[in-house]
Amino acid sequence: MTASAIPSLPCPPATVDDFLAEPTCAVTASLGRGTGDYLVLGAGGKMGLHICRMLRKGLDRAGRAARVTAVSRFSSVNDREQFEACGVETVACDLSDAAGVESLDHADNVIFMAGAKFGTSGQPDLLRRMNVEMPEMVATRFSRSRITAFSTGCVYSFMPVDSPGSSEDSETQPVGTYAQSCLGREQAFRRSSQEFGTSLALIRLNYSVEFRYGVLVDIAQKVLRDEPIDVTMGHVNLIWQRDAVAHTLLAHELASPAPFVINITGPGVHRVCDLAESLGRLLGRTPRFTGTEASTAWLNDASRSHGLFGKPETTLEQMLEWVAAWQLQGLSTLGKPTGFEKRDGNF
Repeated sequence: MTASAIPSLPCPPATVDDFLAEPTCAVTASLGRGTGDYLVLGAGGKMGLHICRMLRKGLDRAGRAARVTAVSRFSSVNDREQFEACGVETVACDLSDAAGVESLDHADNVIFMAGAKFGTSGQPDLLRRMNVEMPEMVATRFSRSRITAFSTGCVYSFMPVDSPGSSEDSETQPVGTYAQSCLGREQAFRRSSQEFGTSLALIRLNYSVEFRYGVLVDIAQKVLRDEPIDVTMGHVNLIWQRDAVAHTLLAHELASPAPFVINITGPGVHRVCDLAESLGRLLGRTPRFTGTEASTAWLNDASRSHGLFGKPETTLEQMLEWVAAWQLQGLSTLGKPTGFEKRDGNF
């Protein structure tokens, strides 16, 4: 590779969380129109810190003194200091415990990110407890709040790879116990909305990518380790995490008693082989492949969100370059493979 071909990062490595949490002008304007405090439940996961920090920064720029409180067991990924250092309050709570949920202060705005995915294969009782029963408790406790709840694009069926993917009006036919439990989560919030008139937004997301986690990180690491890349699930959607967070916060304003359902992902359908080849060029390696591309995949059509919020600002080329640059500098990742290759829906 020539010097000019070496990929570079858009910010110093120490500031990536700030970079990923930079609010758009649209987010700041939306938050300026809102009222009340914000409670982010399950904030200790992969996106929670960026949701909280973008909320805090956007509210400050909009001149609103609303509180942002992150709720989590704080046992993984992000510790409390990362939140508190940027003006986000924290509460340690096990959201699967009814008494813990009841002890939380009311907030006019709730963003629900909690649940179980990895390590749940063969544990339907755990999936039901964490992805259905826990949301039911939260939905009842915060029935007077405006709620945005994260779901997944996996609640749809597989779609032909030459199609735009599932729209919000497509039938939900989840494959595997994890995806079925996520549909159960949606239904739990829907029941509360119907019973209490709760304003609700449901976020069907796939797949969010940042420097340290996501489909592109999985592929880049395999390219660097000269490990074969399984292309059976040969096509994916991608969105940069900052854009996913921004679109989620914009969707929150549109929550309604007739639940507002929105697909959040980037434009287009991407071949895993093409992504690996592009990363290989940036990394100076030749990828190897295994498996045969299936004619279907979990694919979502996000044209509705793009029409409402604009297309994501980050291009695929930028995502590829930034992920490659991170890997070439030998910087740490979250160490959590996405499992995007799985077609049985069990994680």
